[in-house]
Amino acid sequence: MSGARGGRKKKGHAEDEHPDERWMASYMDMITVLMCMFIVLFAMSNVDQDKYIALRNSLATGFGQTDVGKVDTASGTVVNASDVTAEGKGYSSGDETDMSKAAASGEAQTAEQAAAAMVAAQGELDDLSAIKAAIAANLEGSGLSADVQFSVDARGLTVRLIGSETFFGTNSADLSGTAVAVMNAIGPVLKTAGHDVSVEGHADQRSSTAPYATNWELSSARATQVLRDLVERGGVGADHIQSVGFGSSRPLSAGSTDADLASNRRVDIVVLSNQSDAVSALLPQLEQAAAAAGGAVTDGRNPTVQPAADTSTTAESGGTSKAGSATETTTEKKSEKKSEKKEESSGH
Repeated sequence: MSGARGGRKKKGHAEDEHPDERWMASYMDMITVLMCMFIVLFAMSNVDQDKYIALRNSLATGFGQTDVGKVDTASGTVVNASDVTAEGKGYSSGDETDMSKAAASGEAQTAEQAAAAMVAAQGELDDLSAIKAAIAANLEGSGLSADVQFSVDARGLTVRLIGSETFFGTNSADLSGTAVAVMNAIGPVLKTAGHDVSVEGHADQRSSTAPYATNWELSSARATQVLRDLVERGGVGADHIQSVGFGSSRPLSAGSTDADLASNRRVDIVVLSNQSDAVSALLPQLEQAAAAAGGAVTDGRNPTVQPAADTSTTAESGGTSKAGSATETTTEKKSEKKSEKKEESSGH
C-alpha cells in the first residue's frame, strides 16, 4: 500500500515538472507570420541609395572615421579634419586657391564685358556724330545753323528746334518757311541714318489759346506736323518715326523771362540709339570726354560731309562764297525774328 502511495506521489511530481505547452505552437506560428510579413514589406520597399550612402558616411564620421571624404547630410556638409585650417575657421589652402581662381575669373569676365560695352558705345557715338555732322553741314550751307542745337544723352542724338516763333505761327502748328528749310536739311540725313526717330513737342508754361484748348494739343500738333513733313517730303520710313506732345511738363528753363519761355517752346527730333540701355548709358560720358579732348563731336562739323546739293548752287553759278551767303542769310533771319517777336510777343 505504501508503494502505491509512493507511486501516486511520483506521478504527481512528474505532472508538475511537465506542464501543458501546446500554446507555444500557436505563439511560434504568429511570430513566424509576423517575421514573414516584415520580410515581404522590406523586400517591397525602395531603398534610396544616395540617402543610404549619406547616412552610412555620416555615421562613420560621427564614430571617428575620417577617410570618408565630404558628404552632404540633412544638416549640412561634413568635411574632413584635414580640409580645415589650423584655426578651424575656413577651408584649406587648396580651397582658398580655387576660390581665388573663381574670383579672378569673374573679375576678368566683368572687365571683358565692360570693355565690349565701351567699344560698342564708342561705335554708336561715332555713328550719331556722323549724323550730327551731316545735318550741321546742311544747315550751315543754308545759313540755318543758329536755329538748331545738338546734344547727346543716353537716348541718342537730340536735334532741337528752339523758339516756336521761328518755326510756327502764333498758336499754330503750320510750319514756317524757316521750318521747311530746316526740315530739308534734316530729312535726307534721317532717311538713311538707320535709326528710329522720336519727334517731341514742348510748350511754355503759359496757357494756350484758341484753336488749341491746352498746351498738350498745341505741342502734339506741332510734333505731328514735323513728323508728317519728315515722312511725306523727307522720305523717312513711317515705321521708324513717332511723335509725342509733352505740353509744358518738361521745361528746359524754370524762369519766366522771354528767353526762358522761348527755350521751352521747342520741338526735339531725337535720333534714338540702337544699342542696349547699358551701352547707351555710356554715351554721355564718351561725348563729354570727346568734348574735353576737342574732338569733332563737339562742333558738329565733319570735313568729309558735303552740304545738300541744292545749297551749293549759289557758289557755282554766281561765284559768291558760302560764308558770305550764310552771313547775309543769317542777318536776314535775325531781322525777321525781331519783327516776328515784336508782333507776336504774346504767342506760344
